[in-house]
This record gives sequence, C-alpha cells and structure tokens, in this order.
Amino acid sequence: MTGEDGTGTGKVALVTGGTRGIGEGVARALAEAGWRVRAGGISLEEIGGFAAHPSIDPILLDVTEQASVDAALAGCERLDLVVNCAGILLRDGVEFTMDGFERTIAVNLTGTMRMCLAAKDKLAASGGSIVNTASMLSFFGSPYVPGYSASKGGVAQLTKSLAAAWAPEGVRVNAVAPGWIATELTRPLVESGERSDAILARTPMGRWGEPRDVAGVVLFLASDAARFVTGAVLPVDGGYLTV
Repeated sequence: MTGEDGTGTGKVALVTGGTRGIGEGVARALAEAGWRVRAGGISLEEIGGFAAHPSIDPILLDVTEQASVDAALAGCERLDLVVNCAGILLRDGVEFTMDGFERTIAVNLTGTMRMCLAAKDKLAASGGSIVNTASMLSFFGSPYVPGYSASKGGVAQLTKSLAAAWAPEGVRVNAVAPGWIATELTRPLVESGERSDAILARTPMGRWGEPRDVAGVVLFLASDAARFVTGAVLPVDGGYLTV
C-alpha cells in the first residue's frame, strides 16, 4: 500500500529517462521510499554510468520506439506508477530546423503519449497513476527552443486530457513543471555567472532547484495523499513563474 507519506513498499514504478538528471533523482527517491523501480536509459553507456541501487533496475528504453516501450513494460508483472522524464532540448538553433523540431516533439511529447498508452492497462489493473514532466515553458514561450516549448505545452494539455479520459478507470494523470533545475543539461548555465545571476534574480527562493526538489512532488502525486488529484500541472520552480 502507498501511505500518506509517499511510501510505496511493494509497488513498482517505471521511470523513463531515469538514469540521469531529474529522472535519476526521481528514481532514487522512489527507491528510498520503498518502491521497486525500473529506470529507463537511452544507451548502454548511460546505463553503465548509473550508480547501482538495490531497488533500481536500469533498463534500455527508447520512448520513440514502440518495440522498446513494449519490452520495458513486458518486464513488469505489475505496474503502479509511470513517471515520464525522458526528454531532450536541442540548442544552437537546431530546433528551428524541421529535423530538430520533429525530433524534439518525437521524444518529449509523442514519447510521453506512447508510454502512457502502452502502460494504461497495467495501471488500470493496479489503480496506479502517471506523472508526466512538463516545464515552466509549458506556460510561456522561449525564443531559443521552439520545439521544446511546444512539446512541453503539449505535455501539459495531454496530461489534462488523459486525466479526464482515464479517471473512470481509476488511473490518475498529473504532471510536474520544473523550473531551473541544476542537472548535467543545465550545467553550462549554472556555471555561467551572468546567466545564472539573472535566473536567480528572478527566482524568489534565490537558488537553483535540485532533482530531489522535483522528486518530492512526484512522490506526493504518486501517494494516497494525492488520491483526489488528477489533471494537475504543478510548478516546481522556486516561484519563478510568480514574477
């Protein structure tokens, strides 16, 4: 049973993009709360670099490939939670090309939908839930990454749509919307004094977020404490959106 404190002893979660960044933080937090976790990584190199945890099983998972998604789910005798953290952001104007734009949408939005659809029956059987990863860019645009912004806006609306569609079957669907989180993806910004200072100046809490900050909200959304919460897109941004 999942308790009020988010404990998931005996329950199984699958985290896409779960071997690095926010996904890794989520996978480890779930494992520490008693969940058995399958953490998807895009390559053998990425999985090989994952620090072992007794309750986490790193697996190859490419959310753009149906066969890969099906194989990941086939390894789950039961499934109580899917956390969709797999995502990409392409810099240097790449998302202003059609190839770059379509690739970003394929991973961030279509990949999320593919995972949700494939896992739905198992989640309905267990009374489980889904937590997607939206973004602060679900709420406003970016002049630098149009594909990422569009995909994350789509994830927010997909979350609400699936929540409405699947509530009668007992499947809750929510999303977290991270702000500026310190990960390998954002390292260049974290280490850039001028850009980091500008970000922190707009962030009321005055610091960069950490993967565990997002993980705590995922634990809440997966727990019985959130049993009447579905269709929510919760910002985890230190107040960035309020300014």
